[in-house]
Amino acid sequence: MADPDAFHPTRRSLQLSVSGEQARILPDEHDDGWVLEIGGAVQSHVDLHDPTRIRYEYLRRVANVLDAGWPRSRPFRILHLGAGALTLPRYVQHTRPGSVQTVVDLDRELPTLVCSALPLPEGTDLTVVIGDARDALLRLEHQTFDAVILDIDTAADAAGHLTGRQFYGELLERLADPGVLLVNIGDDTGLRFLARQAQALESAAATAGLTGTWTLADATMLDRRQAGNAVLAAGSALDGQDQADLRTGLLAAGPHPAAVLDPQQTAALAARIG
Repeated sequence: MADPDAFHPTRRSLQLSVSGEQARILPDEHDDGWVLEIGGAVQSHVDLHDPTRIRYEYLRRVANVLDAGWPRSRPFRILHLGAGALTLPRYVQHTRPGSVQTVVDLDRELPTLVCSALPLPEGTDLTVVIGDARDALLRLEHQTFDAVILDIDTAADAAGHLTGRQFYGELLERLADPGVLLVNIGDDTGLRFLARQAQALESAAATAGLTGTWTLADATMLDRRQAGNAVLAAGSALDGQDQADLRTGLLAAGPHPAAVLDPQQTAALAARIG
């Protein structure tokens, strides 16, 4: 990995041409890390000294599933739909050197800003594709991936074409065997959107011959149906393991308080929310 002490990040900003928002790279107020702020809201956190340090809980849960699916040192092919500050690609390169990664983002300027202000670890094999995630998937039609991560704001119909059974089915079709699809779902109090997407992924998984959908989230969020982020997961990388052992391991990995619902428990939660 490139020596972070040899590089001195600085504040940088630019206007994103598609969203029209201002993107800024700023030093974090609470530690020696850096944050990506878009439209005045912090979107991502990066620790150049320790790429395994992931502040956002939902991203930590995504990383835990990747670690549970394959031996930790094994390189793999991974597709990230949504770039942010490339926190997860940094983690993958650090824990699985030699991995081949592809990132898709709608704003052409964002990956350039991030990579120039906060360089990726040395040796990172990262291809950046600019465009809508669904359109980009068509352009990558001959490629399969060990993992696909969908991390795009889709709540409140922000990008409705990137949700639902059909799109999830298209993503599952791109998985190698073993493979896993991970979807970040941000939702409001009540969690009705989460329930709909869990059912949609369950249906897509059934069509693909998979067991169903796992849910990883803060336990209090699910118990009280509070606003927050949850991770939905499905794929043969999960189906091929002892389900009880997998759930125990993911629960222990946190962050705490952690909730890990297997496919049966996810289906029951979605039914209760209605």
